[in-house]
Amino acid sequence: MAAASTPLLVALLFCCMICVSQAEYLKYKDPKLSVNVRIRDLLKRMTLEEKIGQMVQIERSVATPQVMKKYFIGSVLSGGGSVPATNASAESWVHMVNAIQIGSLSTRLGIPMIYGIDAVHGHNNVYKATVFPHNVGLGVTRQKIGDATALEVRATGIQYVFAPCIAVCRDPRWGRCYESYSEDPEIVRTMTEIIPGLQGDVSDNSGKGIPYVAGKNKVAACAKHYVGDGGTTKGINENNTVISYRGLLRIHMPAYHDSIVKGVSSVMVSYSSWNGKKMHANHYLVTDYLKNQLKFRGFVISDWLGIDRITSPPHSNYSYSIQAGVGAGIDMIMVPINFTEFIDDLTYQVKNNIIPVSRIDDAVERILKVKFVMGLFENPLADLSLRNQLGNKQKHRQLAREAVRKSLVLLKNGKSVDKPLLPLPKKAAKILVAGSHANNLGYQCGGWTITWQGLSGNNITVGTTILDAVKQTIDPATKVVYNENPDSNFVESNNFSYAIVIVGEHPYAETFGDSLNLTIAEPGPSTITNVCGSVQCVVILITGRPVVIQPYLSKIDALVAAWLPGTEGQGVTDLLFGDYGFTGKLARTWFKTVDQLPMNVGDKYYDPLFPFGFGLSTNPTKY
Repeated sequence: MAAASTPLLVALLFCCMICVSQAEYLKYKDPKLSVNVRIRDLLKRMTLEEKIGQMVQIERSVATPQVMKKYFIGSVLSGGGSVPATNASAESWVHMVNAIQIGSLSTRLGIPMIYGIDAVHGHNNVYKATVFPHNVGLGVTRQKIGDATALEVRATGIQYVFAPCIAVCRDPRWGRCYESYSEDPEIVRTMTEIIPGLQGDVSDNSGKGIPYVAGKNKVAACAKHYVGDGGTTKGINENNTVISYRGLLRIHMPAYHDSIVKGVSSVMVSYSSWNGKKMHANHYLVTDYLKNQLKFRGFVISDWLGIDRITSPPHSNYSYSIQAGVGAGIDMIMVPINFTEFIDDLTYQVKNNIIPVSRIDDAVERILKVKFVMGLFENPLADLSLRNQLGNKQKHRQLAREAVRKSLVLLKNGKSVDKPLLPLPKKAAKILVAGSHANNLGYQCGGWTITWQGLSGNNITVGTTILDAVKQTIDPATKVVYNENPDSNFVESNNFSYAIVIVGEHPYAETFGDSLNLTIAEPGPSTITNVCGSVQCVVILITGRPVVIQPYLSKIDALVAAWLPGTEGQGVTDLLFGDYGFTGKLARTWFKTVDQLPMNVGDKYYDPLFPFGFGLSTNPTKY
């Protein structure tokens, strides 16, 4: 229905815009004027209700055109798994976003909304999109994927991504550790290069901290989660990061410096606390440091119901949470569903001088700056010109396959140095492929894929499992036997040339991934024992972080950390069979036992199973 009505609505809207332009010259609609002049002109025309509306971000499930118009909503988001329809096409996304946008454009001032989504390893919410390795793998490759992600996001009409995550994960027990590039602040800092990929390279005349988005093929980026989210005690999600001010600046802040220099459009505040102070209420770090000292000129956004969690239990004193969060310097508030309560309460606080109008103006100026800079006023509606970029086979999937190749780390190769197992021969009589993760695209992609927590199975999206990649790579004469969890008798009686065992963690996201034991999911350990006790084997770990592997290491001939490689399983077999050589190095320390945690490179007592920077190499095989 939205698809059919959109052209008519666009035509009516265009006529209305012509009528307005003939009646009155509006500076804020003139692209020839400077952004600051346009902001000042628009801001002085806005009522308090229109200003507060700009500060609100709501979920697409409640974002009807009528709601957008009535409440002057400034932004809409898709939460994890929130889509217009199951397996929705690029066209469906564009029509949905445009229908919502038309609601915004029909308001008195016609201020366009900005639509945000968690594109954290490619456009991962969307069916058929290219799913890149999660950040834990990209921290090994130092590879830019921002440009491809921007094109696929824009193909669906969306202009804003909640990425990159520039957390420095200091404890793999944290359920978001796979969203972190490394334990090393320097690697995380260098990975902010993804921001120019998403937004475009900052122009030479752009001042420090000024947001920058280079046109309709780029998206506004968001550095998250500010600040210290990767340093919580025992890796407990949303918990307390206990560290000195100097330590916070040394470990967790450097990537924010670089993001701001690169013109990042927004910064998302962390659920976590710093030395007992909730970040969503931390005026010093949000306003004094980020905005004033670092000169950040984009907008600061809360996390999902982030201000609610200022109190414990959440939402127990909502008026205080609004005062503390907005007062701390948060400009856009993610209030997904129950947004009218926020609007009413914030309006009351401003009208009663609890929150000054100057704080509201600061927030709205920052939000408008991003919208003007990215050309949203000139090009508010998406078209279908980029729809073929979604899951682009020639470019983006090949780029993802390359990223997989560069992300894999070879941790062991042969039970003795002079007898390596890898690369495997493509021509063999009979080989065994085993393990719960061998033929499961959902497991291969991990959390934040199609849904928030991720899924199991091969029909979630388009991609290649590692089992299929093996079959496509080996010699046609080689027999491949797949058995997910064979017993030792089966392995011993089949006279296999070698075995490939693919096991790991089941998908998870955020708090659901917090783990104090970091063990491989069953039946992974028994599969390793049954297979590797009877035949030469390579074990491939599909995990979001280092896991307990030492008890099985002596049984394993070769060991590969494949992290969460995404949709392109052929990147794994490219290395297993020697079409390319292993080059990846660990961007994380691999512990012996969880009792050692937290343990990071540079610590006084550093006794890892595999140290930071470790990784064996192989040479390509000439066939």
